[in-house]
Amino acid sequence: MKAKIIYQHILFALILLLTACDNELQPYDSKSTDVALATPADIQIATYGNYAMLVKEAYTRHFLTLNEWPGDNVVQSGADGDQASLGASYLHIPAMYPTTDFWAQSYKLIYSTNLIINKITDGESPLLDQLKGENLFLRAMAHFNLVRLFGRPYPQNKGENPGVPVVLGSDEELYPARNTVKEVYEAVIADLLKAGNLMKEAKNANFASKEVVDALLSRVYLYMEDNENAILYANKVISSNRYALASTEMYKKSPTLVPETNPETIFNFRHTLADNKDKNAVGSLYYNDPETLSTGWGEYYTSEALWDLLNENPADARLAFITPHYIDGVLQYRGTSPQYFINKFNWQEGIANLASPVYLRLAEMYLNRAEAYAKTGKNQLAIDDVNLIRTRAGLSGSALYTVTALKGRGSVLNVVLEERRLELAYEGHRPGDLYRNNLPLVRAYPGLHGTDNFHFRVEPSDPRVVYYIPEREVNINRNLIQNP
Repeated sequence: MKAKIIYQHILFALILLLTACDNELQPYDSKSTDVALATPADIQIATYGNYAMLVKEAYTRHFLTLNEWPGDNVVQSGADGDQASLGASYLHIPAMYPTTDFWAQSYKLIYSTNLIINKITDGESPLLDQLKGENLFLRAMAHFNLVRLFGRPYPQNKGENPGVPVVLGSDEELYPARNTVKEVYEAVIADLLKAGNLMKEAKNANFASKEVVDALLSRVYLYMEDNENAILYANKVISSNRYALASTEMYKKSPTLVPETNPETIFNFRHTLADNKDKNAVGSLYYNDPETLSTGWGEYYTSEALWDLLNENPADARLAFITPHYIDGVLQYRGTSPQYFINKFNWQEGIANLASPVYLRLAEMYLNRAEAYAKTGKNQLAIDDVNLIRTRAGLSGSALYTVTALKGRGSVLNVVLEERRLELAYEGHRPGDLYRNNLPLVRAYPGLHGTDNFHFRVEPSDPRVVYYIPEREVNINRNLIQNP
């Protein structure tokens, strides 16, 4: 236990150093929590430090690649040195550094939020209630993002499969066992509900607020097939009137904007100019300026399947997030893959690889609600929400759906899931959307898929729809059971 407490103090010292806090001239690794969190100002600074953890490469980049690359929106064009590619090809190994680093960074965040959460008594002051609520949100988000990667989708076995350890205190067992997926979801919901009750301040999209909590609750309930609550919390966000869908033209330019100036952004991982990771940023993996070919690696492209789907309606504004690479009018290829560069994480404030990835936005709330409507027989309401998103994408007339004209999609639910694919592409939703709905991944297009570079299929029951628990963690913690 002593070792754990020392570790936590050192960790908290790192947070304070990251935020350039210099309140006292004493060794940070000798500070107790009582000293480090002595005043509301200290707690505010420490909370800023917790937000700063999200913009580390170990969090932002791995969150996006590990969640997106196993899907069918992005194609790996050839061999590269990023081990997240093992997720793209479903050739996972327990020692891959993206999962190892993401796990470690996530639990650093969780332990650091615990120090603040457990320091504050409810009702001490509106400021402290707000800060406790923000840290409860961060802890809930961290647990939820972990269980999505390392625990099987909730609908499989009704949440009784192994999830990840739920860590809620600073004096718990040093070697926690895995909770079930259901227990992780219950802990996430409990934290979010409490956070929503504590927070009263309407902060911008760089920080947690009650509406941010409601937005994540809508997603969590949707993933666990509690459709009524998914609708309820989506409605809370929509009816708050704090957010509005960006205009079509603003939407096309959204990667270049700082997120808090976009009326659609609910919560983002805010990267400032000082946080630019340049060629280590996720945008560098997707994009390389076609004029100079010097800004990034540009080795992961929009898949032919998604490109063809978007081009069914050439006016679709979402084509603005793709930059085909032409030389003298000829589309370029890497291997068998056409170079459809993705620019959704580029050119914020004019910097090639600077981006503040959006974690929650209003369009998702309409699509969460649409999916839940479709699953509860409210087909017209589902279609209305889909058409709202398509209209914002610049589509009209025959490009919109009716309940009786589904354009060969087969069901209203299929229409909704396809719209989620188009609208939320590259943001880390697609593999989970398939597997939690008991649908296979099908790649019938060229790319470095693993066993078959033209025809690749993964069933939702496949062991590799989730990642191995990092080998380092299993070796250290005797209570962690590895995924099969």
